[in-house]
Amino acid sequence: MAKVGIVMGSDSDMPVMKKAAEILEKLGIDFEMRIISAHREPEVFFEYARTAEEKGFKVIIAGAGMAAHLPGMCAAIFPMPVIGIPMHTTSLGGRDSLYSIVQMPSGIPVATVAINGGVNAGLLAAKILATGDPELLARLKAYSLELKEQVVSKDSRLQIVGYKEYDSKNV
Repeated sequence: MAKVGIVMGSDSDMPVMKKAAEILEKLGIDFEMRIISAHREPEVFFEYARTAEEKGFKVIIAGAGMAAHLPGMCAAIFPMPVIGIPMHTTSLGGRDSLYSIVQMPSGIPVATVAINGGVNAGLLAAKILATGDPELLARLKAYSLELKEQVVSKDSRLQIVGYKEYDSKNV
């Protein structure tokens, strides 16, 4: 049973939302991914948000650009945590999305990650779930150790080849 719902308003959001899915998959967390436009198909959206708890979702990750209503509307309907991912936009660089998601009215919180922050949204969902799952917590700790080891490896390489020869693409 999927524990996380991943929803986006457009398939143009897929490159960012895919990163959230990849992190969840790496950590062994079941998820369901959907493309649903809150503006173009409101009935489908309302059904999705109303039934998310029944489906077993514990967290929803919602990505949206421009007006970015999807995360806030999920939070208004779904009683558990919602993580909003503001999408980069060509007109305002994603600031419009960011402000739409982060400036929720009192009583309707949406945890908001950085513009195009798919990886962090997936990790935040995992950390929320890990509060009641010791095995998932252990996997998160192992993931953090992997990140540390990557930095140590990169620094070791820098110390060997020096800054003039260091190529971050080949580390």
